Amino acid sequence: MARESEFLALDDRALRAVIGPNSRHVALIEDAFKVLIEAPGGGVSINGGARDRANAKTVIAALVARADKGADVNEADVRAGIAAARGGGKGAPSSDPMALPIGKRGAIVPKTNAQARYLETLSRCELTFGVGPAGTGKTFLAAAYGASLLRRGQVDRLVITRPAVEAGEKLGFLPGDLNEKVDPYLAPIWEALNDILGAEDVQRRRDKGEIEAAPIAFMRGRTLSHAFIIVDEAQNTSRLQMKMVLTRLGEGARMVVTGDPSQIDLLNPRDSGLAHALRILKDVQGVGVLAFEAEDVVRHAMVERIVRAYDADATRSRPAPDLEDPSER
Repeated sequence: MARESEFLALDDRALRAVIGPNSRHVALIEDAFKVLIEAPGGGVSINGGARDRANAKTVIAALVARADKGADVNEADVRAGIAAARGGGKGAPSSDPMALPIGKRGAIVPKTNAQARYLETLSRCELTFGVGPAGTGKTFLAAAYGASLLRRGQVDRLVITRPAVEAGEKLGFLPGDLNEKVDPYLAPIWEALNDILGAEDVQRRRDKGEIEAAPIAFMRGRTLSHAFIIVDEAQNTSRLQMKMVLTRLGEGARMVVTGDPSQIDLLNPRDSGLAHALRILKDVQGVGVLAFEAEDVVRHAMVERIVRAYDADATRSRPAPDLEDPSER
């Protein structure tokens, strides 16, 4: 196959995004498509076969689009672009996906088609379910979307809740007030909000009651109006807990429920309220469901390989399904 070169003109900002720290982004693209990328000034030169050059150009175009929106561009974006190019664009977001201009390091732009559809679903539906494996961004984007509503004054508060179920460990009695007891369980969301809003702004809003965190048990009897509610780790809710928290929605409120059905920590996994809610609510008006897959993982590349290995093992060892669930009789 003949190898040729072509030049893509880029401004300085786009060029920095494409090259990456210590030329790491360029190295990933070169390794993925067996091309040679050089930056002689004013853009990049791509040398390789026609198909490989086209794939490399697809990834570069995606990175430039993110940079143009003011988003931070990192290795996860490069890997997502490579995966999309290899899939013929299947996993890539649209050319103009929704962006949330609130990130501490720039706008938050979806990295994959699934993330773009997730943000669109969050904007359209009063109740959204985001389910799938770790590393797909479902919790981070839920926090980002809620923070954007809070900043724009479209909701009065951001309420975060999750079941206090330990992932196999016995943590014992936790001293302190409610926040000190709950915070360890909500570390991923606090990390996301700190990254999005900044730690000082998050703390100020918590002190004012604009951001509230509580275990699901503390939701009982409340009506949450003009709020954005995040129910995280929902695979560990019981059916009764799920029904209770879903019915907390009040006037002007929206809710997102996130979870990974493959990581249930309940003693009886069949009691998980997440799968049950998905089954009975998926066709209800105002409810949206976005299911992420292993190829949507945007964390470390190793995470996708780990998820795929566990999925394959679960498929091999999965028993034949019962014809009827006795609990549903």
